[in-house]
Amino acid sequence: MRTKVAAAVSSLLVATSLLAGVGYSKPAAPVSQKHTYVIAFQSSLPANYESIVTKAGGKVLRALPELGGLEVESDRPDFLSNLSGVSGIRAANREMVHKLDPDPAGADGLPVTDIPQNAETYWPYQWDIQRVTNNGASYKLETGGTKHADGTVRHKAVVGVIDSGIDANHPDLKANFLGGMNFVPAGVDASEKGDPNDIRDRDGHGTHVAGSIAANGKVKGVGPDLGIRSYRVFAAEGGAPTSWIAAAIVQAANDKVDVINMSIGGFDGIARYTYEGLKYSDVADMLLWKRAVQYAVSRNVTVVAAAGNEELNLNDAHAVVDYMNQSYGELGFTFKSAVREVPGTLPGVINVSSSNQWSTDHIAFYSNYGSTIDVAAPGGDNGPVYDASRNLDERDFHYRTLSTWPTYLEPYFTSNLSGYALLHGTSMAAPKVAGIAGVIKAAHPEYTPAQVQSLIKQTAVDLGKSGQDPLFGTGEANIYKALSR
Repeated sequence: MRTKVAAAVSSLLVATSLLAGVGYSKPAAPVSQKHTYVIAFQSSLPANYESIVTKAGGKVLRALPELGGLEVESDRPDFLSNLSGVSGIRAANREMVHKLDPDPAGADGLPVTDIPQNAETYWPYQWDIQRVTNNGASYKLETGGTKHADGTVRHKAVVGVIDSGIDANHPDLKANFLGGMNFVPAGVDASEKGDPNDIRDRDGHGTHVAGSIAANGKVKGVGPDLGIRSYRVFAAEGGAPTSWIAAAIVQAANDKVDVINMSIGGFDGIARYTYEGLKYSDVADMLLWKRAVQYAVSRNVTVVAAAGNEELNLNDAHAVVDYMNQSYGELGFTFKSAVREVPGTLPGVINVSSSNQWSTDHIAFYSNYGSTIDVAAPGGDNGPVYDASRNLDERDFHYRTLSTWPTYLEPYFTSNLSGYALLHGTSMAAPKVAGIAGVIKAAHPEYTPAQVQSLIKQTAVDLGKSGQDPLFGTGEANIYKALSR
């Protein structure tokens, strides 16, 4: 299968891969003259924003009034220059969509076949959830909700999952599923009709993430009675521009979720760079990101994000710029400075790196790291042999994390299981922290996002070097310790 990268030419935003660390494909050059753009106004949208865009030669695709932003489309090569003198516009950038390479074929490494499909429970195989719940001891303190005699659940906290959708009828998820919204527009592919209620997961990523948060069946999530809402921003193929994700953040906050999980990470060039000799910057894109996160936090929503899977030291500006130039240089991009990982490094976001099963000193081989890491959580990897050799034939998928998978999709290549899958990535680490945040809110509904983040960091299990370190942040997040504080 193909994983997805949402990239604006302006932002080069990448969705964290299901299959971490496999690298980016080279996006194809645009095949038409019609492009999409992001516009950020100084504050609120003016009443005449549509006429402003039309006069410049564009068409509004999506308005973000809460953020003072627009997504627009134009086939005019002078569209941006036509906006340059418009009063009230702070910044505008062009955007594109990029993809990731597929994970190497299943022949590279042996699929797991020793987990029985008909098992009553997969708890023995959930090393990651066992770790963060102290072998399930946290469930005796708080599960995120209360079960009624008729089997229904009163959810004491809700986590919004901004991702590829969800299998709402999965037996391990349906009791906790509370609805959601689709942000993928019609026409992206034949299946996309623009139905705002279409949250069907065509990819599997969102269902896996949701299971780590709130599954309650053969597999267990961190909070098996938490409510979950799905905000779909990814189609079966392709990526998600920042404007779609920003709209999903706003909607989740308006729906009064307690926590947002974004297993999404990428890079924003916040200073000028060049593309085919023309100068660009990502000010508009970064403004929408910051405003969206601030909008959520100001409405008492805790925001959690994956740190990304590029094996980069996010403190090393030169390494990040080199990575961008190596990945996109042959497409005509030249980056010189000020490339920032988003959304994890934004103020108000809990940025999560990925720990593994076999080491308390090493994070997962693919995980980004640096002083911006708040905490780590188990995201899995391919085991210690592969970590040392990087030989694909020596991958051991048992070390990945087991969670829910759409029942209508084919088994994922890492195992022969139906309805469940073994994946790894900071995508798999972040939802453990989102689940922890949700359970904390269930136990302490009066806590602010800052208090939730502080408790998670203070009660993390100290791994690696003593105290704060660039690999694990303050340590590996643990809900039992947080509830026992």
